[in-house]
Amino acid sequence: MSAPRTILLTGAAGGLGTLMRDLLPAHGYRLRLLDMRPVADGPGVERVITADLADQDALREAVRGVDAVLHLAGISKESSFDRILRANIEGTYNLYEAVRAEGVRRVVFASSNHAVGFTPRPQGDDPLIPVTTPRRPDTYYGLSKCFGEDLAQLYADLHGIDTVSVRIGSCFPAPSTVRMLSVWMSPADGARLFHAALSAGVSGHTVVYGSSANTRLWWDLAPARALGYEPQDDSEPFAAALIAEQGELDPANPAHANLGGAFCTDPPQWEI
Repeated sequence: MSAPRTILLTGAAGGLGTLMRDLLPAHGYRLRLLDMRPVADGPGVERVITADLADQDALREAVRGVDAVLHLAGISKESSFDRILRANIEGTYNLYEAVRAEGVRRVVFASSNHAVGFTPRPQGDDPLIPVTTPRRPDTYYGLSKCFGEDLAQLYADLHGIDTVSVRIGSCFPAPSTVRMLSVWMSPADGARLFHAALSAGVSGHTVVYGSSANTRLWWDLAPARALGYEPQDDSEPFAAALIAEQGELDPANPAHANLGGAFCTDPPQWEI
């Protein structure tokens, strides 16, 4: 599959969406932007649509004629079940229905490490966590990402829509916690991974982890590399300062012992 010329970027006003709308045009994409909040036009932007994921007519219009969809929209941390239901579960269903109706054949879905958040993090010589590890959501937010992955599988099997689900770690200009040293994805590597997911010659539903090639990596990036992803960054230059400030991770602390970090506490702390 050649790289799509025009993609719909949902959640374009969000933190990750803002980063990607600046970086993806350099990979050869024209962007159609969708968010419930107004988004400014910019280089490489074909069109801006202000609409909610509940507006099915607007979604049909937004996906009409695009080559693929990068679905970043939704609530990106824990919230009430009702809010997660509307934004992340019903909203993702509405998007896939629009994609099916308009004949779009490639979706890249922003899943999350919180879909497997209660997986114990590797320690010592433990192997890296594979994408085949059983799903163990740590929050309603993580549960919504499990739903999204299953929905992607259903629409692949039933309707022939190919999806790459990217279990994103933390995509920020720099890591801000010791945990994040293991799951951090630089914005530049995020754009590289999304480009690979949008253009790889894969069919059906593919799940990969999304992070940079961190020295302290917890999960297996081989499936992402198989798409053509070549991460170029590593969180290690930030390690000394963060450890001096925060200390090493404590295996006895649930926020340190599990992949999902502070989402695995009760109540969950909202560090992503």
